[in-house]
Amino acid sequence: MLLKRLVHGFVMALLCAGSVWAAPRRGSTLGRINELSYAEASRHMPVSVTATVTYFRSYENLLFVQDGDVAIYVKTPANLKLVPGDRVLIRGTSHESFRSYIQASNITLLHHGAPPAPVAATYRQMIRGEIDCRRVRVRALIRAADLTPSSIFLVPDTYLQMLVDGAHVDAHMDNRDGSVLKDLLDAEVEITGVVSGHFDNKMQQTGVLFHIQSPGDVKVLRRLRVDPWSLPVTPMDRVIIGYQMRDLSERMRVRGTITYYQPGTGLVLQDGGKSLWITAQAYQPLKVGDLADATGFPDVQNGFLALERGEVRDKGIAAPVAPAVSTWRGLAQGGNSAHSRVFDLVALEGQVVTEVRQATEDEYVLTADGHLVSAILRHPGSLSRTPLPEMKQVPVGARVRVTGICMLANADPFYGDVPFSIVMRSFDDVVIVKPAPWLDVRHLLYLVGLLLAVVFTVGARIWSIERRMRRQTAKVAEIEKRRSRILEGMNASRALADILAEIMDLVSFQLEGAPCWCEIADGMTAGRKPQDAVEEAQVERHPMVAPFAPELGTICVLCNDCSGSRQTEAVSMAAGLIALAVETSRLHADLVHRSEFDLLTDIHNRFSLETALGGLIEVARGAGTVFGLIYLDLNEFKGVNDRYGHRCGDAYLKKVTARMQGQLRPEDTLARVGGDEFAVLAPRVRCRGEAEEIALRLERCYDDPFAVDGNIIRGSASIGLALYPEDGTTKDALLNAADAAMYVEKRMKQGGCHPAPAEAEDGAHPVR
Repeated sequence: MLLKRLVHGFVMALLCAGSVWAAPRRGSTLGRINELSYAEASRHMPVSVTATVTYFRSYENLLFVQDGDVAIYVKTPANLKLVPGDRVLIRGTSHESFRSYIQASNITLLHHGAPPAPVAATYRQMIRGEIDCRRVRVRALIRAADLTPSSIFLVPDTYLQMLVDGAHVDAHMDNRDGSVLKDLLDAEVEITGVVSGHFDNKMQQTGVLFHIQSPGDVKVLRRLRVDPWSLPVTPMDRVIIGYQMRDLSERMRVRGTITYYQPGTGLVLQDGGKSLWITAQAYQPLKVGDLADATGFPDVQNGFLALERGEVRDKGIAAPVAPAVSTWRGLAQGGNSAHSRVFDLVALEGQVVTEVRQATEDEYVLTADGHLVSAILRHPGSLSRTPLPEMKQVPVGARVRVTGICMLANADPFYGDVPFSIVMRSFDDVVIVKPAPWLDVRHLLYLVGLLLAVVFTVGARIWSIERRMRRQTAKVAEIEKRRSRILEGMNASRALADILAEIMDLVSFQLEGAPCWCEIADGMTAGRKPQDAVEEAQVERHPMVAPFAPELGTICVLCNDCSGSRQTEAVSMAAGLIALAVETSRLHADLVHRSEFDLLTDIHNRFSLETALGGLIEVARGAGTVFGLIYLDLNEFKGVNDRYGHRCGDAYLKKVTARMQGQLRPEDTLARVGGDEFAVLAPRVRCRGEAEEIALRLERCYDDPFAVDGNIIRGSASIGLALYPEDGTTKDALLNAADAAMYVEKRMKQGGCHPAPAEAEDGAHPVR
């Protein structure tokens, strides 16, 4: 019989393993994910891959992994701790970008090991993306090495500028120690790291970026013999004598429609949603709207791709581009966007504020969506003998539509919105949509001037009083606005630390910017506390007292000239808000706990179990795994309540819960789904045999009697089991299957929960 059971268990294990490995997984290898097109990756298809960590930066959730000679970028969940060489299982979805990447929902560490061996790389391979995201090794010459804030997180790390094969390459090295940089300047080094690309906010590659995990990945081959600070001083007008540059850039050819042309300076070619600025010194006639070819050398200007030293041929084929009607937000948006309108032909509506003729250009200043925008018409170069036409006069206040090329100011748009201007081709690009009203700014100024001349003396006094009242009203309105935002944050259950910081900012605003902070009784500190040491005598401490929070904490104010009444009023309002925020936070935490946990046994309730079950079904469906659901019903529990009372019955339930929890694994979930009904969710089982083993442990935990309030109770439970996907693929199907299996066993069992005689505590008579 034992041999038969072993053979049966082995066959079941093989069947379970076969079902897992046979489940189809789209994008189950890095190679398949890399091969996804932009449209396929944008469908966010589920993926599950195993790979080795080659680089990880926790505070940016930045991860590169490699499997063989294929590598990919992964955007990770928070709170991970990984090191190069870790073998991990990544589950998530595909996402679109310059290349496909993985948005990970779960990363499991399989084991530790060695990172992949780096491959020798050339600049040509890196700039062409042939070894993108892979771990490589290059020889480089360090041109600059500085500690700088890393992107938007303001965490110090090391920024390196290098020459690789004579070309400029940037690198980020995870290092906050400036002492390791002193010998790197102008040193020849061998660097091991992960290579990726620099991109502009149109997701166009603009260079090469290295990711170096630690200073140990930089091996110095030859140090500079001369200290840079001991070099002889060169006159400023003679620094060019040290300039040497070997330009190996390849000439490139592009094609598109001419949407802008300024002789002697440059032009813009546009092809669908792509556009490119081309620097060209030619003065040959080119027609805007014609199809043209251009050749030149790749360059990056203000963070965007461009061609320099361009040559252009007008093909004489009309291929006009319709301007994209946009808004201020659509043109100013920065960040990682594949829909940036920089260098595109666009149209924008706005109201004219003023117009200015200058020596080199004419400018119309518009207000669009509450922001000022310049529409510029540049004059022909000095070689043009054509006289300038009269500037097109547009009444101030008129609503116009301007058409032209969206040009950014001298700013990097990758991390946020930046100012821009519309460069027009001719005065025809300014069209009046709505005439200016009669009561415009100019007429209003005339009327105001006349009134001021008549009532100058009285008006000056009224203006002074009104200005004072307006400032006071604005301040009161701002205080009320901030207070409302704080109350909305409490209602939305925002983090308590954020709400406390806003409250202290409000107090600081009321006290003319004085540093203010609060010290809560539980140890939390929020607000703007000076970093430098201050004398205790300069700090005014105000204990916070509230009816429902008598020992809340202290509000501290560093203010030398704040009036007593104003400070008291501000602190009093802050104390009430802080007390309300603390109490609201506690109530919310308590409500969340009550909604998910059983109040008697402090384990998960039915709602929490069904939520976890639904999530586990989604994970198992995507990964092709199995899991178990176990249902338990205490036998003859009603007899315990009838004989010993509900108090003893509740104590019995608590002891039953504690004993069952001792039989479960850390990842298993125990929930109370009814008065005497329990359920266990076992997410990590490979076959029915493992789930039955857990159920057997739960059944055996009733073998020993329970001592409850001096009574000995012998209990038992009826247990039912359901396995996903064998017994059901939906939440209701699994619950019904487990419940039905439990009731079958319950009907087959005889006996149940038997109260047994026991000696009462403190010498009392045993219960019969």
